Amino acid sequence: MGEIDSRAGLEDCQLESLRNLVAEVAATNPFYRARWAAAAVDTEVRSLADFNARIPFTWKHELIADQSAHPPYGTNLTYPLERYSRCHGTSGSTGHPLRWLDTTESWNWMLGNWSRVYDAAGVGRGDRVFFAFSFGPFLGFWTAFESALKRGCLCLPGGGLTSHARLLSILEQQATVLCCTPTYALHLGDVAKSKGIDLSGSRVRRIIVAGEPGGSLASTRREIMDRWPGAEVTDHHGMTEVGPVSYECPVQPGVLHVIESSYLVEIVEPRTGRPVDAGVEGELVLTTLGRVGSPLLRYRTGDVVRARAGGGGVEGPGPSSACRCGAWDVALEGGVLGRTDDMVVIRGVNVYPSAVEEVVHSVPGAGEFRCDVRSAGALLELALQVEPADEGVDAEGLRAAVETTFQTRLSLRVPVEVVARNTLPRFEMKSRRWIRSASMEQGIWTR
Repeated sequence: MGEIDSRAGLEDCQLESLRNLVAEVAATNPFYRARWAAAAVDTEVRSLADFNARIPFTWKHELIADQSAHPPYGTNLTYPLERYSRCHGTSGSTGHPLRWLDTTESWNWMLGNWSRVYDAAGVGRGDRVFFAFSFGPFLGFWTAFESALKRGCLCLPGGGLTSHARLLSILEQQATVLCCTPTYALHLGDVAKSKGIDLSGSRVRRIIVAGEPGGSLASTRREIMDRWPGAEVTDHHGMTEVGPVSYECPVQPGVLHVIESSYLVEIVEPRTGRPVDAGVEGELVLTTLGRVGSPLLRYRTGDVVRARAGGGGVEGPGPSSACRCGAWDVALEGGVLGRTDDMVVIRGVNVYPSAVEEVVHSVPGAGEFRCDVRSAGALLELALQVEPADEGVDAEGLRAAVETTFQTRLSLRVPVEVVARNTLPRFEMKSRRWIRSASMEQGIWTR
């Protein structure tokens, strides 16, 4: 795709890609052929708006049911099985795990999307990129690694190592870029402190994070950069089902641009499916324009986002101006704000995990935390365990400060217990800080 110099130009490119995608999928993809035939869908794509109005949503539970009925890969395959060369899977954190196949062409499309992440982060040939995770079936590990290889970076795998060993490897090999989750970047900083490792001598200048909302939260970003002097944080997000979706705006920290040359973007009200205006929270819906071998059309991601009204995104029904960074891609304020299946209602207040993280990390002296959400009759209650960040932190003062901040920011009285340092679990992958009681597992909470 050539240089895009207007919103109209971007949408013209999207329409051409969408028509090619739908034509190929309608011809040979059993999953979508069956769904569209059942819904009597006309697959001619007259416009982007027409496509969004007529083509039904795709839901994750439909994909899970399809793979259960047609193991091991389901029927969402546009080509014969011999065309596919990669298999990856979801974590299953919000349901049954999915297996996902890709052709070489679709894989290269995703590597190109990751390249946008690296471009925005200023990562190039000569950088030494350390990947602080064990390489399993999850897509993000492999696409991040192979995209860095393609751009000529020295790629340093950190799988199978303890956190201490990873820190030593980062320092000894003079890594300049670190890829991990926000929680793990914080944990590495804590381990460095406990082991007497001075990270001010680290060459790491960029920490690329994903997997959790913390990467776009100002308080979490500050904590990471405090632990890693001289490093800047860059957020992005993606999913195994759709690939690498967004990159952080180079001039506006905490704002994610969706790669709209690769994705058709909608933001809808979760219950009705109707489009929301810019500036209003809604659920992100994506169509993968270049993943033809295993496509998703109008996929309900479950990610809660808010498009900026104005520069770098859609404003109402018409085009907007470009972002200050020059991109025409939609701009998501605060990145991914949460997930539709993560939100809980505490005494009438909608609470997302990202809001709780922002509160805790905004309190000086607060370290790792864990939430306990349980039912109290027909209502839900939230309680918190927080570790002090350092040995010298006054526990009672910390408890009072966190409780007061909850009251101020969210208008909630949340009981806080300060626990000893290093007693709460740490995670290399996505953090699991929310504990659910048995009654919630029966249907009060869905995740």
